Amino acid sequence: MNNSKQPLTIAQALNRAAALCARSEQSQSDIREKLLKWDLNGGDTEQILQQLVEQGFIDDRRYAVAFVKDRFAFNGWGRIKIAHQLRLKGIPAEVIDEAMGAIDEERYSERLIELLRAKWRTVSQREPRAAWAAMMRFAASRGFETTLAAACVKEVTSIDAQDD
Repeated sequence: MNNSKQPLTIAQALNRAAALCARSEQSQSDIREKLLKWDLNGGDTEQILQQLVEQGFIDDRRYAVAFVKDRFAFNGWGRIKIAHQLRLKGIPAEVIDEAMGAIDEERYSERLIELLRAKWRTVSQREPRAAWAAMMRFAASRGFETTLAAACVKEVTSIDAQDD
């Protein structure tokens, strides 16, 4: 990124990273990745990260709560997909579990029903088994739990899962 310019000093990198964190919540892994792209060595990167954490610019708990709220509200993701993405960012399991508390149980089901109703318009003309399977795959792809998805699909479609 800085190919034609002088390498960033530690102070410049710290200021730049702090500005990023001030604009939006960032995880340690996000900032670590950026610092390494700016050609900082591992020791300097860890020093800057430590300073950002100490100064309150980076807080993985705060980041996880914001991530959960955003991905649920704006992307329509379920708990499974959200937790997976947070694990990929290196967020500890206990922090993820705490952050999941930000999702209201009633709103969680309502959101899945909204998503399934929109999907139902595209699959309702299919044979009932195929429609059921498509709806379940859709819910799973969004990261919703199978038992909740089955109940919500049943509510939206009035199709019962058929056993063979």
